[in-house]
Amino acid sequence: MKTSGETAAEELRLLIERAERIEEEKKAMADDLADVFAEAKSRGYDPTALKKIMSIRKKKREEFQEEESILETYMQALGML
Repeated sequence: MKTSGETAAEELRLLIERAERIEEEKKAMADDLADVFAEAKSRGYDPTALKKIMSIRKKKREEFQEEESILETYMQALGML
């Protein structure tokens, strides 16, 4: 029969191992994403623009339009437009 301390240690070890596996998967996914952006760049696309488009696509249309409006107002105030 396991003691409370042994059970807690086993549970802790399992949690750490799960977190380590997730970290490994996260790194693999980050590497895959970097490969996609490298491929896009090699085909003549701008990775920065692609990332911006991805960011915009995550937002609701109204949220994006409001941000664009505020940005335009600030840029006009600074004489950038």
